[in-house]
Amino acid sequence: QVQLVESGGGLVQAGGSLRLSCAASGSISTYAMGWFRQAPGKGREFVAAIDWIGATPGYADSVNGRFTISRDNAKNTMYLQMNTLKPEDTAIYYCAARGGPLLKLRERDYDYWGQGTQVTVSS
Repeated sequence: QVQLVESGGGLVQAGGSLRLSCAASGSISTYAMGWFRQAPGKGREFVAAIDWIGATPGYADSVNGRFTISRDNAKNTMYLQMNTLKPEDTAIYYCAARGGPLLKLRERDYDYWGQGTQVTVSS
């Protein structure tokens, strides 16, 4: 079992950048990891995911080319670099982990979740 804690959220103007971190309580080397987000009044949606060695990232169309997911297994930490932020990126961002090597896009495929960090993008 692994506990996840997100950090790095905040308020930023449109066009700005933020870097989210997801720190795990133990080794993440056997977990694929992902980021999801939930905007006000909407369901949680997939943002990005990465396999357990960091070789294969996947992105939602809405963030592809603007966001970059990465991981440092030695530090038990995953990251989400968010550039060219838009007001529609405003949401609570959650990190998630699933046992196994392959990244997945569906919320139900993940076993462990963090509490979330708020990202607000002003226009």
